[in-house]
Amino acid sequence: MNLMAIDIGGTTIKLAYWKNGQLTNEHAVDTPKDLESFYQVLTKEVNQAKTAINAKGVAISSPGAVDQKTGIIGGTSALPYIHNFKIQAELEKRFSLPVTLENDANCAALGELAAGSGQGCNSIAFFVIGTGIGGAMIMNQRIWHGAHLYGGEFGYMMIDNDQLSSLASPVASAKRYNERTVKNFTGKELFEAADQGDAIAEEERDKMLHSLAVAIFNIQHSFDPEKIVLGGGISNNPELLPLLNSVLAKIVKKVPAAIMPDLALCQLKSEANLRGAVANFEQQH
Repeated sequence: MNLMAIDIGGTTIKLAYWKNGQLTNEHAVDTPKDLESFYQVLTKEVNQAKTAINAKGVAISSPGAVDQKTGIIGGTSALPYIHNFKIQAELEKRFSLPVTLENDANCAALGELAAGSGQGCNSIAFFVIGTGIGGAMIMNQRIWHGAHLYGGEFGYMMIDNDQLSSLASPVASAKRYNERTVKNFTGKELFEAADQGDAIAEEERDKMLHSLAVAIFNIQHSFDPEKIVLGGGISNNPELLPLLNSVLAKIVKKVPAAIMPDLALCQLKSEANLRGAVANFEQQH
C-alpha cells in the first residue's frame, strides 16, 4: 500500500512517500507555529501524495505520549498545539484517509526492527541518547506501551539517587564538565578531551558510561531482549560500543549467571522515524 509518511519535529517536519517498499521523495518543511497552519501544511502535502502515488493512508511519527486507543497525543512537547484532543480523528477528516500515530522514539525502534539493527528479532530495547534518555521496548515485534504509556521511558530510571537522563546524557555530562572547568564543551568534545588525557573529562565520561551500562544491564535482566539498540547523535561515535561493552563486561563478572547484552548501533539514522511510522501503519492495517 502506498503511504504518506510524516515525522513531526519541533523545528522541521520530515515527509516521504512510501511506494514499492521504499521511502522516496524525502523532504522537509518548517514546523508551523500554530494548529491551523499545521493542518494546512500537512493537508497540502497529503493531497500531493494522493496525486503523485495514489496514497491510501498517512503514517505519522509524533512527539509526546501517543494513545493509539483514543487518538490523543498526551504529555508535552515543543508543539503544545498538537496535544490533548482527538487529533487523529481530525486529521483523518481533513485528509479523507486512514491515519496512524505513534511516538517518535517508538517509531525509531520499529524502523530499526523493520529495516535496521533489529531485523530478525522478536524483541529489542531501543535507547535514544540525546539531551535526555528516551527509548522504546518491543515485544513480539510490537511496541510495549505499558499501562500508562511509559514503556521505554528509560530516562526516568533511578541510579545512584539520580535519574538516568541526568547521569547518562552527553549533554548533561558536558554541562557537569563545563561547570567544573569553566569551559564550553559539547558531549562530542568531552569524549575527545577524555581521549587526550583530560582527567576531569575522563571522570565525567566514565560516569556517563557507567550509568548507561547499569541501565542496560538492568533492562537485559528484567526485559531480556534479543538486542539493545542505541540511537541518538552519540551513536555516530565509533568509541561508544567498545567503551560500553568494556564497562558492561566488568558488571557482568560481578553477577553470577549474568549474561552479556548484545548491543548494536542504530542503522537508519534520520530515516528511522519515517520507516517506523510506516511499519506502525502496516501493523495496524
